[in-house]
Amino acid sequence: MSIAETCRNVKSAAIKLAACSTEIKNSALAKIAQELAAHKEEIFRANQEDLRRSEAENIPMPLLKRLKFDESKLDDVISGINSLIRLEDPVGRTLLSTELDDGLELYRVTCPVGAIGVIFESRPDALVQISTLCLKSGNGVLLKGGSEAIETNRALARIIISASEAAGIPKGWCSLLETRYEIKEMLKQDEYIDLIIPRGSNEFVRYIMDNTKIPVMGHADGICHCYVDSSADPEMALRIVIDSKTQYVAVCNALETLLVHRDIAKTFLPMLKKAADEKQVELLGCSETAAVIDVSPATEDDWKTEYLDYKLSVRVVGSLEEAIDHINTYGSGHTDAIVTNDRGNAARFMSLVDSGSVFWNCSTRFNDGYRYGLGAEVGISTGKLHARGPVGLDGLVIYKYLLIGNGHIVADYAEKRRTFTHRKLNRDFPLH
Repeated sequence: MSIAETCRNVKSAAIKLAACSTEIKNSALAKIAQELAAHKEEIFRANQEDLRRSEAENIPMPLLKRLKFDESKLDDVISGINSLIRLEDPVGRTLLSTELDDGLELYRVTCPVGAIGVIFESRPDALVQISTLCLKSGNGVLLKGGSEAIETNRALARIIISASEAAGIPKGWCSLLETRYEIKEMLKQDEYIDLIIPRGSNEFVRYIMDNTKIPVMGHADGICHCYVDSSADPEMALRIVIDSKTQYVAVCNALETLLVHRDIAKTFLPMLKKAADEKQVELLGCSETAAVIDVSPATEDDWKTEYLDYKLSVRVVGSLEEAIDHINTYGSGHTDAIVTNDRGNAARFMSLVDSGSVFWNCSTRFNDGYRYGLGAEVGISTGKLHARGPVGLDGLVIYKYLLIGNGHIVADYAEKRRTFTHRKLNRDFPLH
C-alpha cells in the first residue's frame, strides 16, 4: 500500500472515530492496557533485540536509556492508560453558547483535529502514550518512531491496533511508518494529514516545517534553566537543581543550564560542586563560577546545548533581569525555573520568561503530561499555536461552530426586518 493510500485510510477512519462514543473509546483503551500486559514477554523480547543491535552500533548512552522498555516502563504506560480512561472526554464540550436571535443559537463545540502524523524519538513508551491520547481525543494517527526501536515499536503498534479495532474503533485509525522515505511521502499528504507533530532537535523540526504544507506543532530542544535567586534557601535550591539535572538525564525537561545570583554564589556553588561530584555530573562554568569552584570553562555553544547527559553549564549573574535575559536569549521555550523566597521576584520571573512552562521552587522534571494530569502527552510544544507546553487531550482537539435556526435567513437582518440579540446562553449543545 502506498503512503498516500495509508494516509487516506487514516483520514477516513479519523472521520468515523470522531463520532465514537466515550464508552467505546474507554473500552478500547481498557482492552489495550489488558493486551499490553498479556503480551509483555513478546514486547520485552523485541526490546532486547533493539537494545542488542543498538549497543553493537554504538548508539549513545542517553539514547539507549530512552530505548529500554522493561517492566517498569510497561507499568508506567498502563498506569497512563488507566489515568486516560478516567479523564473527561475532550470531544463534544461546549465552549460557548450564544443566542443570535430568538430561535437562532450558536454553539462552539470541541472536535478532534483529524489525522495527525507524529514523528518521535527512540522511546517506545512514547508510541503508547501518543496512540492512546489520539484515540481518546478521536484522532487518527500515523506513527514514526526512531529506527533503533523498530522491533519494539512493531510489537506495540500491532497490539494496540489489534486490541482497539477488536473493541470497535474504526479499522485503519492508526498506522506505523518505519522509513525516512515514508516520512518524506507523508509530508506531501496535505490533502489527508491535518497536523504534524515532530519531536526532536531544532534542526529536525525546522526541516519538517520547511518541507511540508501541513501545519506543524514543533517540539524542539529542551534547553531548560534554573535560576537560583539571591534570597533562595540554599538547601532547597540544591535539592531542586540536583533533581532537575539527575533524576533522569536523557529527557527534554532535564536541567541543562544553571544560573546563580552573584550574592549567593560563594555559598551555593561549593554545595553544588560537592553534590555534582557525588552524582558524577560534569560542571562547565563562566569565569565567575571558575573563581569559586573547579569547573571546565563554558563556551558560547554550551549555553545553547541540550546535553541529555551528566553535564551542566553554570553561569553567575548579577540580577534577576540578567537571568531572564539569558533564558530568553539561549532557551528553547521549554521549561525554566526560579528558586527564591522573594514572591515579587518569582512573579516577575514567571511573567517575563517566555517559555511554555515556568516554575517557582520546584524541579523542571515536573513538566510532563502525566504529572500535569493531562493523561500523558504527544509532545511538549515550544511554539505558540493553540497548544503550548505538554500537549495532552486538550491540545489534540480544536472546535467547530454549530448554528441551529428555524428558517432564519440573512436577508431579514440586512433589510432590518429582524435584529440580533447576541445574548449569552449557559447551556450545552443540545444534539449530543
